Amino acid sequence: MTTKLTKCTLEDSRALQEISCVTFNETFKQQNTPENMNTYLQKAFNLNQLEKELSNPFSQFYFVYFNEEVAGYLKVNINDAQSEEMGEESLEIERIYIKSSFQKCGLGKYLLNKAVEIALEYKKKKIWLGVWEKNDNAIAFYRKLGFHQTGVHSFYMGEEEQRDIIMTRTLM
Repeated sequence: MTTKLTKCTLEDSRALQEISCVTFNETFKQQNTPENMNTYLQKAFNLNQLEKELSNPFSQFYFVYFNEEVAGYLKVNINDAQSEEMGEESLEIERIYIKSSFQKCGLGKYLLNKAVEIALEYKKKKIWLGVWEKNDNAIAFYRKLGFHQTGVHSFYMGEEEQRDIIMTRTLM
């Protein structure tokens, strides 16, 4: 079993769109209406939006492969690309998703470690992320890896306002 990581480029936009839709659906479709899911997927993961994000110099995407198959991906943001104003000393993990068939293989921790590595390269003092308050598994995973709740913010799933917990981990 081999694991590898590749940085995404504009040429990866269609593959990124596919993995984004698959993993988001797997993670959230049971708790949300089909209408809200479709609205969100069309807004967040249309090709123009993804190409814009891939072109942002303050954002980076990575695919994680498990046995030569794309198993998930990571998106990190620094500076003005962060979805909340958290300051110059912070790196945001905006997206970290693993296909359900590859969960429990250590890939989430692998991607999180990559985010820490990137943060340290940029001399960031903390990393943070938003996680849906109803995603108990993810919250437990992040707590286990040293994150703690530092705030909340709104996340819109289609027409529905949901609450994300902001979790932070100090690095330096």
